[in-house]
Amino acid sequence: MHPHPYDTLTPDTVLDALSSVGLHGDGRLTALNSYENRVYLVHLEDDSAVVTKFYRPGRWTPEQIEEEHAFALALAEAEVPVVAPLRLQGRTLHRYGGFAFSISPRRGGRPPELDDPEVLEWIGRFLARLHLVGARAPFTHRPALDIPRLGRVPMDELLTRGLIPAEARTRWCSAAEAALQAVEAAWARTPFLALRLHGDCHPGNILWAPTDRPGGGPHFVDLDDACTGPAVQDLWMLLSGNRAQQQHQLGALLDGYETLRPFDRRELALIEPLRTLRLIHYSAWLARRWDDPTFPIHFPWFGSGSYWLEQAQTLWDQVASMEDEPLVA
Repeated sequence: MHPHPYDTLTPDTVLDALSSVGLHGDGRLTALNSYENRVYLVHLEDDSAVVTKFYRPGRWTPEQIEEEHAFALALAEAEVPVVAPLRLQGRTLHRYGGFAFSISPRRGGRPPELDDPEVLEWIGRFLARLHLVGARAPFTHRPALDIPRLGRVPMDELLTRGLIPAEARTRWCSAAEAALQAVEAAWARTPFLALRLHGDCHPGNILWAPTDRPGGGPHFVDLDDACTGPAVQDLWMLLSGNRAQQQHQLGALLDGYETLRPFDRRELALIEPLRTLRLIHYSAWLARRWDDPTFPIHFPWFGSGSYWLEQAQTLWDQVASMEDEPLVA
């Protein structure tokens, strides 16, 4: 088995990397929850603490990471509550021991209570502010949210890798093809304005600070998947439950959003297509990361016949969902 690049990312390497930019840890560091990158909370000798992110080698180019950082800094300058990287020695992106890394301030919080309409309205307002900044200028290096990158390429890659057991291959392939054709049809008939997005705005990437303290309320973390696409991409992952529940949640989000920025209701027709693309891309993401030792540990069910048959059924369900009327709000 070939060694994985992260095998060399030892605690000493993490501390030495911080020392290279003038920060000195006191020896205490805690690995934070992140599969794509390696992220650590590091306590410093002055009793403060920072969060350092070591980017997965080969995933993004330096230009793409720096463009993400520039977006985060522009959001912070506009007082949108994001956790932006620190500028140290004139840079936000640093290199040490073969790794690119960044350092951010520590910000605490708990998951938002998404069953509370006031919380959803608050998040909606902040998403509108994020999109107002996102609409000012395009990305040059960051990718676009599109069907080839998130759908066709992952599907072809999964079939080429030969990871799908014979008993599930035909059913999954048929379901994925039907689902992608439905996505393509929805994409073709739904106009939208592409803008810079958070890109991965699920509840785990929003932290809620106590509102009785300065800076309380929601703040966004992890712009690692920042991309160009429709505004609805940053809303749909905050919806859950049955159709009535999702419509209620969507209404609260848009009540807040539209106090600051108009929202084109036609984009609601993209919610199920976007969900479908995420499902296919997620399977390909697991396949691409299978040589990372942490993935077989945390996703032991991946690759089994039952997994692929379940995914096939989920994709057929998505075909049916895309035939239904979109959510309204």
